[in-house]
Amino acid sequence: MKFSLVLATLGRVGEVEQFLASLALQTYQAFELIVVDQNPDDRLLPLIESYRAQFPILHLRSEKGLSRARNVGLKHLSGDIVAFPDDDCAYLPTVLEQVAAFFSTHSQWNGLTGRSINQAGENSGGRWVSHPEPVNRFNVWQRGISYTIFLRRSVVTSVGLFDEQLGVGAGTPWGAAEETDYLLRALDAGIYYNPEIRIIHPVLVTPATPEPSPDAPVQPPKKQFLKTYAYALGMGYVLRKHNTVWWFVLYNWGRPSLGLLLSLVRGQFDQVRSYWATLRGRVRGWMQWA
Repeated sequence: MKFSLVLATLGRVGEVEQFLASLALQTYQAFELIVVDQNPDDRLLPLIESYRAQFPILHLRSEKGLSRARNVGLKHLSGDIVAFPDDDCAYLPTVLEQVAAFFSTHSQWNGLTGRSINQAGENSGGRWVSHPEPVNRFNVWQRGISYTIFLRRSVVTSVGLFDEQLGVGAGTPWGAAEETDYLLRALDAGIYYNPEIRIIHPVLVTPATPEPSPDAPVQPPKKQFLKTYAYALGMGYVLRKHNTVWWFVLYNWGRPSLGLLLSLVRGQFDQVRSYWATLRGRVRGWMQWA
């Protein structure tokens, strides 16, 4: 059983190096890495060349856009299992071995998702339950994120390409949820969530320049809220695209509404702005899907 790992990347080198290093340590070595490079220069070439002797690497180019890059990679698959690692994630040494064992012994399942952890081993990137279970139309939002998804190639062939209107760099308002859209389109094939499949994200690298002052924000608040809004727009878009039942749409509007009111009562005004960005994005994304 061979893996095809489709890695879209832009603007990162140190993080990509750590991912490649994590691949070199895998206990299961039947894989190929498809690097879809969106950089305007050759910054990754020395790094890629340094690892070619350790495992197969196909280096491709694409225009900007996460979904566009992944679609370029999907046209060059040779493996049996397809995954979509981020350029700032890392695989624990036994991840591919665990996934291969699952697919070898569970022919009834054609997709597997895991959970995201940070470098301290704590959950990251969402709310992850501690028990395994099938993925359905309602829990899919908390049971899979792009870099924790593994699909049989037959599923990828059936589902087709990512929606290029969705995701980072798409040039549209819909800044996320491309992987959830993809999973929703694949659900009939049978997708299973197992929290024992753990992917490290984000991988932190030592900065080349001195650390900023502890008092300086990592990201300006305005930019944070814009990102929250873009992600929420993507979710609203996908909820509408898949004709999600009305009560689940209202539930996903109600959660940030309640959070907004509670934060307002507590005087947590940054939280108020965050919840408002989430609510406004989910509603607008749903209303403007067409």
